[in-house]
Parts: sequence; C-alpha cells; structure tokens
Amino acid sequence: MSTEAGGSGTAGQPASGYPPPAYSPPGYPAPPAYGPPPGYGPPPGYGPPPGYAPPPGHGPPPGYPLQGYGYGPPSMPPALKPGVIPLRPLTLSDIFNGAVAYIRANPKATLGFTTIVVVATQLLALVLSVGPLAVTGQLAGAFNAEGMSTASTGILLGSTLSSVAGGAATWFTAILLSGMLTVVVGRAVFGAGITISEAWGRLKGRVWALIGLALLQAVGVAVLIAVVVGLIFAIGAAANVTAAVIVGIPLGLLLVAALIYLWVVLAFAPSLIVLERLSIFAAIERSFRLVKNDFWRVFGILLLATIAVQFVAGAVTVPFSFGGQLLLMGASSTAMTLLGFVLMSVGGVIAQIITAPFTAGVIVLLYTDRRIRAEAFDLVLQTGAADGPASPSDSTDNLWLTRQA
Repeated sequence: MSTEAGGSGTAGQPASGYPPPAYSPPGYPAPPAYGPPPGYGPPPGYGPPPGYAPPPGHGPPPGYPLQGYGYGPPSMPPALKPGVIPLRPLTLSDIFNGAVAYIRANPKATLGFTTIVVVATQLLALVLSVGPLAVTGQLAGAFNAEGMSTASTGILLGSTLSSVAGGAATWFTAILLSGMLTVVVGRAVFGAGITISEAWGRLKGRVWALIGLALLQAVGVAVLIAVVVGLIFAIGAAANVTAAVIVGIPLGLLLVAALIYLWVVLAFAPSLIVLERLSIFAAIERSFRLVKNDFWRVFGILLLATIAVQFVAGAVTVPFSFGGQLLLMGASSTAMTLLGFVLMSVGGVIAQIITAPFTAGVIVLLYTDRRIRAEAFDLVLQTGAADGPASPSDSTDNLWLTRQA
C-alpha cells in the first residue's frame, strides 16, 4: 500500500528512512522509538564491503554497536587476570606493572623479608669492614688523607679482606632473597598470597642449587676475565705495549659482549631452579633455550629494568654516600668515623629494599612471558585460575612444572 509520503509501507507505519511521527492522541502514551529489536544484527557474512563508511544520517541507530552491522572489528573478551598479570603474552607495561603490583599485594613477604635480610647483611658487612681497625684503635681518622698514609699495611690488608668477606655475605643473601621473591611472584600470578614461612618452606630445598649456580657463574666470569687479561699481558711481554693495546681493545670489547650474552641467556636459570625445581645444568640449558629465539627482546627489557633500578638506587644513595664520605674525610674520632660508615650503609639498605623486589619481579614475569610465547603456557595458567579465589593457595605451585614436551 502506498502512503501519502510517497513511500511504501503499511498503514500506521512510517515509510523506510523517515523518522517516526511525533504525534500521539491526547491521553495515550507516546509510541515507542522505531529501530531494530535488541540483539538484532545482520546474518553472518552480510554487511558493507571492507573500508565502507555509511553516508551521514545512515547506519545503525544511535546507541547500537557498529560491530554487528559490519562497521568495525568484533569486540574481543578481555584476557583472564586472576593475579598481577593477564594470562596472555605480556607487554612491557604488563611486566613492569606486575613487578610493582606483586609487591603491593604481598608487602610482608616482599618488603618485610627484604628489610630483614638486607639490614642483617649490611650490619654484618659493616662489622667486618671496620672491625680490624676498631680493634687496633686505628679507626679514627683512618680514612682521611693523613690516616691512609700512616696506617700499617697489615691493618689495611685485614680491612680489605674483611670488606671482601662482607661482600661475600651480601652476595649470599642476594641469592637467598632472589629465591624467596621468586616464590612470591609465582603465587602472585594467580592472585594468591604467601607468608614468609610458606615461601621459605618452598625455597629451602633449592638453596644449595642456587648457591651452586651463583658459584658457577662467578667462576666462569673470573676465568673469562683472567684469560683475556693474561693474553693481553702475554702479548705485551712478548712484543711491546703497542701490540698489546692493538690486540687488547677488540679482545676487551669481545669480553664485554660475551659477559652481556651470558647475563641474558642465564637470566632465567634461578627462576627455573626455584619454580621448575631443575638441577643447575638443566636450568642453564633450559634458560638458554627459552631466551635464544627472543634474545633481543629479553635483553632490551632486562637492560631497561637495570637502568631504571640503577637510577632509583643512585637517587636514594647519593645523599647518604656524599654525607658519609664528608664525615670520613674529616673524621677525627671513632664515633664520627662510625657515623660516616652507618650513613653510607643506610643509603645502601634503603636502595636495596626498594630495588631488589622489583628486579626479581621483572625477571620472573619475563620468564613467564617467554613460556607463554614459546609453549602456550597461558593455557596451563588458565587451568590453575579456573577455580578462582576459592582454590587452595598452594594448588597452583605444581603448574610451573608443566613443560612442553
């Protein structure tokens, strides 16, 4: 039937393309707005061609999604995120945000444990460093220009060895701290908390493997440096200094490149020892395989995290170090010398408390991302998150043992 407007349609209905009438008889409610019913959309495969944009005034009614009419890509459901990261391949912001989020979610197991370990270690290092000088009564003024010239060789040697022992203690506790924080991050991926005693219970069986890995790395680095330095000195002794310099510059650059390469390809070995409970050499081999196909991305993220950590640590320690050095240079009493050492130690403690948890978080989450990309590990993680918060907090620990055959 033809309408008065010249279009086709049934009586009482507006022609296609015309707005509904605004008139309604007195006492009657206004007619409903015309448009597709809720949930209506074109059949699959129908819609405008790619790149088509509707002319002004045309297209789906206001408030209706464009996707159902072929005017845009279909909406995707958000990734499952039970904990500090979404269970999908991670971006740089996901990794950095997750490294901060797990600290906020587990402050006692991260900042609390880090504070205990770092303070105890710094106290031990301080005692070992100044102990020989304090016992012999040569601590006062020993670190200004006059004191350094009058101190005996034996005292200075003892102080140096004590400082090395303090550095070794710091190195050992850093290994312990890294392992504990790895356990915390492993739980935080699923949104589960963990106490210090629970984390230690999962770590204590892997401490010796972590120490063995650290010793192996230290020996490997020492051997590389000794070979390069010895070769340069041998060339200098056999030929001349010019030949040693000509050969030494490329060898030095090659040594730096080799050390950086080892730093990157072995970055995941501690996480593998703790989470996948591998032996030392199995962890080294698996870390190499996880990194080799994505070396530059792993290197870039680790380098960026290191720069950020060093910047924060420097900003924290510089005021304390500057004040401590001033006190040591002008110290004329034992109390002032001790105050200078304590001031420098306080700066180191604060910096390590802030940066150590973040560094451990970045490494573990980057390791998780590599497994997701290389082994579709996100599907395994999603099975652990399927039960939600009601699942036992330790029910997901064994998921890290699942590996692609």
